[in-house]
Amino acid sequence: MQNSVLLVGNPNAGKSTLFNKLTRGHAKVGNWHGVTVGVTEKRVRLGGKSVTVCDLPGIYSLDSMSLEEKLSRDYISNHGEAAVIFVTECGALPRSLPLLSRLSQEGRRVLVLATKKKRFERGGGKIDLDELSRRLSVPVLSAEKLGRKRLLQALGTLLVSRPAQVNADGALTDIFLPEREGLGKFDKLLVNGFFCFPFFFALLLAAFYVTFAPYCLGDFLKNMLDGLFSDVLFSKAQRIASPVLRSFVADGLLKSLGGVLGFLPQIALLYLFLILLEESGLLSRLAVLTDGAFSKIGLNGRAAFSLLMGFGCTAAAIATTRGLDDKKIQRRVILCLPYISCSAKLPVYLALSASFFSAPFVAVVLLYALGVGFSFLVALLLKGKDAHPFVLELAPLQIPSPLFVLKSLLFQIKQFIIKVATVILAFFLASWLLSSFDFSFRFTGAEHSILATLCAGLKYLFAPVGMNDWRIAYAALSGMVAKENVAGALAMFYGEFPYSAQSAFAFAVFMLCTSPCVSAIAATARETGWKRAILYAAAQTVSALLLSYLTYFMLMHASACLFLLPVPFAILLIGKKGIGKIRRKRKNHATKVHR
Repeated sequence: MQNSVLLVGNPNAGKSTLFNKLTRGHAKVGNWHGVTVGVTEKRVRLGGKSVTVCDLPGIYSLDSMSLEEKLSRDYISNHGEAAVIFVTECGALPRSLPLLSRLSQEGRRVLVLATKKKRFERGGGKIDLDELSRRLSVPVLSAEKLGRKRLLQALGTLLVSRPAQVNADGALTDIFLPEREGLGKFDKLLVNGFFCFPFFFALLLAAFYVTFAPYCLGDFLKNMLDGLFSDVLFSKAQRIASPVLRSFVADGLLKSLGGVLGFLPQIALLYLFLILLEESGLLSRLAVLTDGAFSKIGLNGRAAFSLLMGFGCTAAAIATTRGLDDKKIQRRVILCLPYISCSAKLPVYLALSASFFSAPFVAVVLLYALGVGFSFLVALLLKGKDAHPFVLELAPLQIPSPLFVLKSLLFQIKQFIIKVATVILAFFLASWLLSSFDFSFRFTGAEHSILATLCAGLKYLFAPVGMNDWRIAYAALSGMVAKENVAGALAMFYGEFPYSAQSAFAFAVFMLCTSPCVSAIAATARETGWKRAILYAAAQTVSALLLSYLTYFMLMHASACLFLLPVPFAILLIGKKGIGKIRRKRKNHATKVHR
């Protein structure tokens, strides 16, 4: 691959930002170490030729052993003829030179691109890039002064250059002055658990309040969209003369799409909170502070990145587990992630919450907290005995760029709309078709439709929670394709949820704990293999059903549950004694028998 260029460098150096600028791509970027966990490739036209630009996960050394660094190391090794753009932060230049030297020893064409120069200089640092280029015997450019056109020109020059041997042995003290060391006053507070945990909890509560509380921004925008679908579009659809066409537009399109798109403002606000958390540098500090608590349940601080990403998208969060240093911890985090409520579950929670809480804010906070509790319980049950070291470099603390935040948010909104307009819309149309016609293709009600016949046996799945209805089971299982389908199916079949508060909450618990969508299952398969992925999905779905049954029983028989409350503690007490050491005499060689 002579016409390939590898973007190589330490984590969080700015490789993905450079990739997006060169290729006009949309690689995930963020202010934390380990954002890129797989190789991203895209072709660009340069001088009439096609050039492949490859964005690699961050790497400190060719001898590194973490999961994503192994991927980069193997990719570099398998593409020996590719040129290298070595991306390095100005402040991290001295420690990155050994890796640069190793790359040049393999006879590669190398260009050094220095990033974050202004931030380095604001911190008291000083660097002479021209003199550095002369000392290293390779071109050294500042990323902040290059637009896309000049970057492509530099790339073209690199591809026709000769391999260079980097001279990284000389002293750099006269051309490189390190920035001031130590943490600022606010940064010191953020690495103090007594301040950071309440501060983060307050931010989280504020984000939920603005998103879900009555008369706040999220609720106001949601009501506007609901009004557009129900008061304007749906009322106009009722004027259509043909009953088939009227049902297609009103029930097949507007009810189902409105049941999903109506929650777009609240989903966007949650994504905004996650973007601000990432880009500000708060996320890496939270990871450091949670390491102690996470180690008690068999995880480490790096798991905080994946778990928080799970609030956005489970499939994307599973991909980030490649940044973990241990395969066992990676599998535990993957098993925990389905219980972290992704943005796709939000429309389902809000559609059900009116049945068991007057305030959706309280209902959503309760379900999100319950999901976090379940995920920690799973991690505790799977906890191993081995302790794992935790090393993490703090990302710089910064005020997020408004332009970057806006671009990132608009990209997430665009992706959501594309998903609704393709996969989810196709599902809704198929559901309307199958639930509106019988096998003789006569337009009929849902109870006599093709779908009713095919799904008749499914009604028993949720009969134990007071919903002996195939439509509920069909809506629940449609979430295996995409969780947004559930809210749309409920809106199409019922409009408003018709069952009791106990049934609604039990159904919400099922949605909380069930297997994630097919894209998340596929992401799990890429990390653990298809056999494990399918086993995980089946176990989560079965356990979710059992938990929904248990929830319904507890809600319907509260007094019996209070009477049975001491039983789990008694079981734990007996189990604890059973795990203890049993001693018995055996002549002079008495041994301790454990069970």
